[in-house]
Amino acid sequence: MEQTQKPNCGARLDRLPDSSWHYSMFGMVAFGLLVCWSNAVGGLILAQLKELGWTDNSTSAAFSAITTAGMFAGALIGGIIGDKIGRRNGFILYELIHIAAMVAGAFSPNMDFLIGARFVMGFGLGALLVTLFAGFTEYMPGRNRGTWSSRVSFIGNWSYPVCSLIAMMLTMWISAEWNWRVQLLIPAVLSVIATYIAYKKFPESPRWLETQGRYAEAEAVMAEIEKKVAESTGKALSPVMNVTQTPPRSVPYSALLKGALLKRVILGSFVLIAMNVVQYTLINWLPTIFMTQGINLKDSIVLNTMSMFGAPFGIFIAMLIMDKISRKAMGIGLLLLIAALGYVYSLQSSMFMISLIGFFLITFVYMYVCYASAVYVPEIWPTEAKLRGAGLANAVGRISGIAAPYAVAVLLDGYGAPGVFALLGTVSVIVAAAIFFIGIETKGASVESIAQGVVAGK
Repeated sequence: MEQTQKPNCGARLDRLPDSSWHYSMFGMVAFGLLVCWSNAVGGLILAQLKELGWTDNSTSAAFSAITTAGMFAGALIGGIIGDKIGRRNGFILYELIHIAAMVAGAFSPNMDFLIGARFVMGFGLGALLVTLFAGFTEYMPGRNRGTWSSRVSFIGNWSYPVCSLIAMMLTMWISAEWNWRVQLLIPAVLSVIATYIAYKKFPESPRWLETQGRYAEAEAVMAEIEKKVAESTGKALSPVMNVTQTPPRSVPYSALLKGALLKRVILGSFVLIAMNVVQYTLINWLPTIFMTQGINLKDSIVLNTMSMFGAPFGIFIAMLIMDKISRKAMGIGLLLLIAALGYVYSLQSSMFMISLIGFFLITFVYMYVCYASAVYVPEIWPTEAKLRGAGLANAVGRISGIAAPYAVAVLLDGYGAPGVFALLGTVSVIVAAAIFFIGIETKGASVESIAQGVVAGK
């Protein structure tokens, strides 16, 4: 039988001082994100499969599209399941799906089988990203939740250079026939380690347990967390005063499609549409854009590489300032900077100015990526609908990522680089306006205060 004394897990978590327990939670989530690089190796795998005669441009397009479709389904369906089974169980389940698909893909007998496995990989990855980024916000205190989430993003985004370095080393030691297979097996093995650690050490979110009416379990988890924090800091924890409890609330999926929750779905979708359109356009099209400006292939690759050093730098800067600037001001400011700098960038012709402005443009873009995917969108939801809300917004954002390349191709052919950056600037300004008018302020706020009134539709 459940206890009648209901634990106030939100207030108890928010008053905890930073400790080794917080760093252990950060480490488990960051490691899980770092090693789930099945998406990051996609382009590297396709290049080797083309050399082996497994694929042509049409088949490669299907490979890429099915990955995006899987991630779309994973974000949408994974959020629903994750809100039902919990953060810990969701973490483990989606890791296992992702691992099984990577192993199956590594032993694919043909391209059709690999494409099928790729859909499942995308599903597991899409669900895992929503679960880890959104779920993580329930464990960290409101005063510096943005900083902790930014740190997770900083570590997770190193998966691209890490897997590229490993692929380069494998090329020297392993034949092309086995190289691409090993590139899937390595993250599978590392993800097994991440899953085992999560199984042994990752606690269920006491906030989530509380919303399910599982108060005895929430109290047991919360007491264990408080014990670890007190032992780590060597100090007694401050008491929690003036607690007001609310009964568990059932939030059906339909609640996301009306009232205040719909407003947050629209807000989160807009924020992620800007991220997907701007980030993936620059990642996938910069070398081609350089070439349309008369720069040769070799120099375009050099310029692209130099510009991309702004990615980790941008996330690092975001990590330092995330909890020092209002969330609305940061999102609006970054989008307007991206729009203005993108326009200036499109007018450049000298190698020096392209590399210099490109570096700062990518820096601001990845500050926004950190802000959007790791901090703002994950934290705007009530616990009862956190993964479903974040999953729906992520799914809508991924649709824009599918449509944007076609628009970029048309604009590049008809108007050159200025046309492409006019699109990016327009999207950035529209989303900045959306944040201004319907955005909410979450900096320093508890998960409970962010959710106040939303479930009731106020």
